[in-house]
Amino acid sequence: MAPSQALKTTFKPSRVVQPFYSGGAGCVALDSSGRILVTAYGDEAVITDIESGAEIARIDGLEDEISTLALAPDARYLILCISKSYQMHTYALSPDFTTSPVTVTPEQERQARQTTPTIVCAVDPTGTLVATGGADGIVKVWDVRKGFVTHNLRGHGGLVSALSFFMAEGETTVPVVAKKGKKKVMGRFMLATGGEDTTIRVWDLETTTNVATLQQHGSIVRGLDWSTDGTRLLSGGRDGVMCLFDTKTWNAVVTPTGEEVEAVGFVKPGVFVREDGGRVDKLVFAAGRQDRVRVWDLAKGEEITKEAKVEEDEEKGIIQIIYHKNLTSLLSVHHDYTIQIHSFHLPSPAPISLPTTRHITTNYDQILDLQYLPPDSSLIAIATNSENVSLVSSATFHDVAILRGHTETILALDVDWSGRWLATAGKDNDARLWKIDAENNSFTCAAVFTGHAESVAALSLPRQRPQEGSKAATEKLPPKFMLTGGADRTIKKWDVSVDGKKPRAVWTKRAHEKDINAIDVSPDDTLFASASQDRTVKIWSLEEGETIGVLRGHRRAVWSVKFAPAGVSAAVVGGEAGMKGGKMVVTGSTDKTVKLWGLADYSCIKTFEGHTNSIQRALWISGGLQVVSGGNDGLVKVWDVKSGECSATLDNHEQRIWALATRPDEEFSGSTIVSADAEGVITIWADVTSETIAEADAKEQALVEEEQKLHNYISIKDYRSAISLALSLNHPGRLLNLLQSVTSATPETGSLSGLVAVDEVLASLSDSQLGVLLCRIRDWNTNARTAVVAQRVLHVLLRNYGAQRLMGLRGVGRDVWDALGSYTDRHYKRMEELVEESFMVEYTLREMEQVMADGTGMEIEW
Repeated sequence: MAPSQALKTTFKPSRVVQPFYSGGAGCVALDSSGRILVTAYGDEAVITDIESGAEIARIDGLEDEISTLALAPDARYLILCISKSYQMHTYALSPDFTTSPVTVTPEQERQARQTTPTIVCAVDPTGTLVATGGADGIVKVWDVRKGFVTHNLRGHGGLVSALSFFMAEGETTVPVVAKKGKKKVMGRFMLATGGEDTTIRVWDLETTTNVATLQQHGSIVRGLDWSTDGTRLLSGGRDGVMCLFDTKTWNAVVTPTGEEVEAVGFVKPGVFVREDGGRVDKLVFAAGRQDRVRVWDLAKGEEITKEAKVEEDEEKGIIQIIYHKNLTSLLSVHHDYTIQIHSFHLPSPAPISLPTTRHITTNYDQILDLQYLPPDSSLIAIATNSENVSLVSSATFHDVAILRGHTETILALDVDWSGRWLATAGKDNDARLWKIDAENNSFTCAAVFTGHAESVAALSLPRQRPQEGSKAATEKLPPKFMLTGGADRTIKKWDVSVDGKKPRAVWTKRAHEKDINAIDVSPDDTLFASASQDRTVKIWSLEEGETIGVLRGHRRAVWSVKFAPAGVSAAVVGGEAGMKGGKMVVTGSTDKTVKLWGLADYSCIKTFEGHTNSIQRALWISGGLQVVSGGNDGLVKVWDVKSGECSATLDNHEQRIWALATRPDEEFSGSTIVSADAEGVITIWADVTSETIAEADAKEQALVEEEQKLHNYISIKDYRSAISLALSLNHPGRLLNLLQSVTSATPETGSLSGLVAVDEVLASLSDSQLGVLLCRIRDWNTNARTAVVAQRVLHVLLRNYGAQRLMGLRGVGRDVWDALGSYTDRHYKRMEELVEESFMVEYTLREMEQVMADGTGMEIEW
């Protein structure tokens, strides 16, 4: 067995991935560089570097949920609108784009109060003005820097649902038609507003006049955008149409979209590319309930993306699109808490939506299982409370692929030795095998395993690596078999086939009396274990599918079972039980215990107790010398297999931990633990045991050197250095001994403490040293044995420092002076009582002396 120092005892979170978006249109913003992403998560605003995926700031303490937000294009200002309190908070971010990731320093500039809840807000292209639309139909325009209202725009009969600024770069000569038919020149600063009353109002911000009121929609207006030159205004609504207005005449071209439109916009000329050739400049985009970004050619009046009949789903759909004209991509926000970045490079033949170049899941909800994918662990498979599996980059946690195929929630994942084959199982009673080819960006379902009568909650692939140089190793062939089990209480062994033939079950066994929660195959592929709600774990022969042993001892359902790594036997635990040898398994149960079992006689070798709730996962780390477990108490515990003691408790979750994994590559095995909980929080724990030991050794060495230095100062009577060092090292015992030796010696003439040199040192202390010393004097003064030295030193301090300086010391509160005063009064009272008692003693002694004298001189007559 490896020496104890090889065990991992200290972990720290190297990265924490938290939900950062809780839904809602208008609750996502992106700066014009495409780097800084701001999202609302309940009553918090989360700022993320979209390139690295790192969270760079989180603004909390807002006391209520954010209803909408806006970000200045240059990311200098962030505006947050609060739902119930009607507050609008303005933050200065001071971004630094020279660092990686980008850094921001949020500082609240001001807050203002609205009269009704703010529904939408938007910042103008210069970052100077922000417009807010309320539930009362009033649009207010604010000066971002100074915080006052510049415009109050009234006219909408219901809540305001859309806003769009137009800022002309120079003098505009676009004529517009006023209400009475008279033409006038369109202003340089315009604002278009849409409302629940189905109208669009156009405002000239220089004159604060309503230029036009447009009534082409039959439902709430959700999207507005101006063309670059201001000659066109585009709108979209939930009536399923887009309207293109000519700002010269305000005549409209109405285009049915076949879906409820949530966002529209103009595409900047020159950024759209088609593989089949040809440049298309006059383009608009629209998105809504069909969950796709569609593009139309205004010149031809036709849709460029492929027309398709897509069924609308209440749980899907695009609710917001962010597009800055200087970018070559746009960002879409989806109803399922995902954010996608789309490229304007359209392949041929045209797809039904703009191609997605990046997919970000902002809220995983409940994470039920996750697995690192070998060989380099660059990908992580995550099963959430949905029918899809997310493959994410372990570096950025951006989605690499979404595996779609299951029709119900996925409950379990497993991966083979190569990372090329991923197995999934779920509530749709099926299991699937996926071929993962990240190099070629290919992720396909290779086989579907159908046969269980109820949900499949447990599965396992082979553990034994193929022989080096063999065809299976070089070509990374599919696994030879797969085991599945679930709520129908049966276990099936499948003969894996990926050649198009339907996989068949080699055998099916009625395994347990209740649901099967977990299955694991032994490292040599000869045995497998199954854990069940019936409180038992069974050991099976893999080839025949026959039970060869039953592990009994858990008092409640068993949720996890794992074989010990190859080469690790029960002998590693030591003691009489450990001498039996043989293979081991570790189990976790609802009875709050983790148990080690020896398979020589199927007995429990050790029980680890410490969790306060059910244990969902238990895994081996450190080559089989330690076990890590995660439970519903939100704790991750690391156990020493030999001693049975808890080596470390890792606490960073507030919800139950359902998923626990380690990196499978040998270099990091056991050095990186990842845990995930029911709230979607993922914590990556890094082993820092060696660094902690080295740091402790360095501190101990430094302490020894400082103590030797202190001893040397005392030896050469360098009291200034000795007292300063004792105060800085926080050595009250050493300092007390030093001062006691000074005060107990024969005092020098003119010294208060006993030595003139010590008086000089005590009279020239810094404020920090003085504060520490007063706290030490307070403690010494509480004990009669050390009160004398405390009083002598206090006398020196009171004679050399003014009351104003002593009372103003940081860390020296009223409680210090109250304690000094009360204990000093007690000591003086005790001394007074001693003096009084001494008179009685002196009287008694004089009388006894007289009696003794009388006894020697003459006989006393009574």
